[in-house]
Amino acid sequence: MAHLSLRGHSLGLIHGVLFDKDGTLSHSEPHLIELADARIDEILHVFASRGASSETQVQLQGLLKRAMGRCDSGLIPDGTLAVASRQHNLLSTATIFCLFDLSWPQALVLAEEIFDSVDHLHKQTATEAPLSARTPLPHSKELLNELHNAGVICAVISNDTRHGIKQFLQDHGLSDFITGIWSADDTPCKPDPGAVHGLCKKLHLDPSQCALIGDADSDLLMARRAGIAYALGYVAGWNRTPDLTSHQHLIHHWQELKVEQAP
Repeated sequence: MAHLSLRGHSLGLIHGVLFDKDGTLSHSEPHLIELADARIDEILHVFASRGASSETQVQLQGLLKRAMGRCDSGLIPDGTLAVASRQHNLLSTATIFCLFDLSWPQALVLAEEIFDSVDHLHKQTATEAPLSARTPLPHSKELLNELHNAGVICAVISNDTRHGIKQFLQDHGLSDFITGIWSADDTPCKPDPGAVHGLCKKLHLDPSQCALIGDADSDLLMARRAGIAYALGYVAGWNRTPDLTSHQHLIHHWQELKVEQAP
């Protein structure tokens, strides 16, 4: 158990902290922009090969950007690509395909084929760039170390895959600080409050003894519905500041959060 304070204001005693990953622990925006653009380019290529007109391609591109949250400044922090799981992104893409006269079965198959094709291409052409694009956000590693040393149980709750979470933690020397993870591969996944309950049960924690830190209202609403003691919004992980409304407190920089071991 440890004492948590934010900008000198006491929050109270906690046993555990549940962290979102993308945009909270991880600087993921460059990688996600690359992924969004690759998916859009591949979709346009496929539709062009099927005889789609230039006008249709322009309409399709605009809808895809809006659905993914791809904007001129980067990504919208609460957009689908930034917040939702791969499966939810696939479903939103298939829904757009239905607007262009594909049946739902056809749209699902095509979306799956395109997502798999882009994933395969990225694996083939992987360099150090994607890794550097997902580095820990400034001072997040130091905070995890402080929490760990104070005896606080830390975990990651994310809509990334289990492999993606483990790879991020391993690549950046964070695995020793994280006791458990809850991913898009677990049931239920975020933003179902059951995801919090499942992770807390796994860690032998009571949600009322924990803080949850995330960069989206879906995280914070989930936390509050699950009975988490402190729903904390983190807003420094994206080029465009997240517009949060469901937080109890906002964190603008990891150095604002202080941890002291309880006597």
